[in-house]
Amino acid sequence: MVAEKGSVNVYSLKGEVVKSISLPTAFSSEFRPDVIRKAVSVQEANMRQPYGAMKDAGMRHAVSTWGKGRGVARVQRLSQGQRGAQSPGTVGGRRAHPPYAERDWSEKINRKEMAVAKLSALAALADADRVRGRGHRFDESVTVPIVVEDDIEKLSKTSEVMGVLESIGIEDVTRVKNGSKIRAGRGKARGRRIRSPKGVLIVVSDKNSPLFAGAGNLPGIEVVSTNNLNAGLMAPGGAPGRLALFSESAIKIIGEW
Repeated sequence: MVAEKGSVNVYSLKGEVVKSISLPTAFSSEFRPDVIRKAVSVQEANMRQPYGAMKDAGMRHAVSTWGKGRGVARVQRLSQGQRGAQSPGTVGGRRAHPPYAERDWSEKINRKEMAVAKLSALAALADADRVRGRGHRFDESVTVPIVVEDDIEKLSKTSEVMGVLESIGIEDVTRVKNGSKIRAGRGKARGRRIRSPKGVLIVVSDKNSPLFAGAGNLPGIEVVSTNNLNAGLMAPGGAPGRLALFSESAIKIIGEW
């Protein structure tokens, strides 16, 4: 069954095409990649946590300088020893220009711009070429965004969710699993060792849906309710065209926007 332009297929949990529905007008919004990038950049900036060095870091010891005339650098040294201390560049010394926890990383954006970015990112979900260009893998016959019967919101087991994705023809979980790499550099020792691609975004109507637990263990997959949709989820990193799966009820709610 082939959907007409502006329409998508509705799939059952077994991957069968049940019917065809028209997409809400929100999916026909103007595509503005510049506004999307700005909104995502502001969102990521506002999620940053303040961090900084202790004010007395590297200065918690008694030091003195030898002064001139010894043919060595006039750097502070431990009073009970000869090792250099406290000055920047010495072992255990302070940093010259450390980060300060008082710094404010947040940015601002107009509410109208954020709304335009949200609708524009939503429209990109319905562009199959843009979704494939982002690297997502799914069967050629699958219409995007993928719409599934409301029964998917009742699934609470990972194996059941995986079975539904495979029956529809979504191979994105395998792509994410094989694409996970160990991050290069010092970041691997700071809580972000693994760098993984983004997978399917599943949108549901009920924020208490069991699907949050059922799909939460699948690599790259994120589950979100329609009320919490934003440009950062639909266009991670500011790159629009994420592969998205909606329940029928979620599509109806978006039709009321």
